[in-house]
Amino acid sequence: MSEVLSKREPAAGSAPGVPQDCRNCGAYKLCMSLWLKSGDASLLERVVKRKQVLKRGETLYRMGQSVEHLYVIRGGSVKTCIATEDGQVQIIGFHIAGELLGLEDMETREHNCEARATSLTSVCEVSIDCFEELTRKDSAIQYEIFKIMSAEVRHAQELVLLLGKHNAEERLAAFLLSLSQQFAERHCSANEFDLSMSRSDIGNYLGIAEETVCRIFARFQDSGLISSECRHIRLHDRERLRQLAHHRLPKETLGIPPVRPMHPAAIKG
Repeated sequence: MSEVLSKREPAAGSAPGVPQDCRNCGAYKLCMSLWLKSGDASLLERVVKRKQVLKRGETLYRMGQSVEHLYVIRGGSVKTCIATEDGQVQIIGFHIAGELLGLEDMETREHNCEARATSLTSVCEVSIDCFEELTRKDSAIQYEIFKIMSAEVRHAQELVLLLGKHNAEERLAAFLLSLSQQFAERHCSANEFDLSMSRSDIGNYLGIAEETVCRIFARFQDSGLISSECRHIRLHDRERLRQLAHHRLPKETLGIPPVRPMHPAAIKG
């Protein structure tokens, strides 16, 4: 997902001298709160450090590991997953540049999942001790955290609805539209992007067999909804995808027979 071919557009209202990647970051306002409130760039540098670069497949943190930092994805993409009691792996999220990882683990101070790079990825490390201290003192930082947490809760609710009430075609359509929206929010193309995750990972996340994911991609392409070349995706008709994702597009118009989705627990990682 990180290797987007379209050029980024400058974010509105950006502070001068700030790198473009930072301006398009989902945590930009959070970092700017540190900078603008204190008037001290060294404070931002002490709390937020650009440190780690991960190759595809490398682990950012493991389940059960103590939490010392939060992580902001500066470039690239990450998947988060958990291991079930019977040894299977369930993917619980895909994350692109600008997203904040580890926030849900601040209470326990222990990571409840594993985070692994799905492409060449760089992250900014945020000291959790310094971050908590500043959050207690600064209402502006608290407000930005509330917004980030609110978005995560909303996403979790949408995922539960997607897995519980939608069939395989609707799930995949909603997934592509969600990626499209995420890229648009990062000032990238909403219609053309690369998928950093495999078809197997997509199926694991959506509770669909890998073979079913491949068949539906082919049907979407045959019907003119998308075009796909390896992991490069072009969305040709987002409106029809929306109609499909929200049960408003009859399957007969796509030539798609019903597909029984598998329960996520039945999918092996």
